[in-house]
Amino acid sequence: MSEYFHPKLLSVESKGPYLLRTTWNTGEILLVDVEAVLRRIPALALILDPKIFAGVHLGEGGDSIEWIDSEFGADNVYAWGKEQAGKVSHEMFATWMQRNRLSLTTAAEALGISRRMVSYYRTAHKPIPRAIWLACLGWEATRPRPHELPRNLPTIQEYAVIHG
Repeated sequence: MSEYFHPKLLSVESKGPYLLRTTWNTGEILLVDVEAVLRRIPALALILDPKIFAGVHLGEGGDSIEWIDSEFGADNVYAWGKEQAGKVSHEMFATWMQRNRLSLTTAAEALGISRRMVSYYRTAHKPIPRAIWLACLGWEATRPRPHELPRNLPTIQEYAVIHG
């Protein structure tokens, strides 16, 4: 099995201004609003024309969606669709790992799951349960930062009792 897995698009269709209905080989159907991306990148302004937008089609092998000479990679579209549906994307999980400088092993230890599951989540092989994402956010919010004192330091008296 390849380290990286990118869901393949089976179909894409325009469902109105800047809204795409995408069907994936994972069995998911995701609506994806791409207006913000189109407006943010000047080179994509032509696609804002409703007639051109309606001409969206699959790229070769389901690895992208295309208009004329512009395209979006399927992995990006998949992540946008997941996030817009209120789900956690593999990109969000990978960014959490990078932000916290976690390897597969240290992320697994932080979350109390196997290294293999961390790899599956990071590469979109498996959907990320909401409980795992909440654990990521909780771990990040409560872990001590480097060069920061722990929150619960014992008093001098407690230290003396503990260490005799």
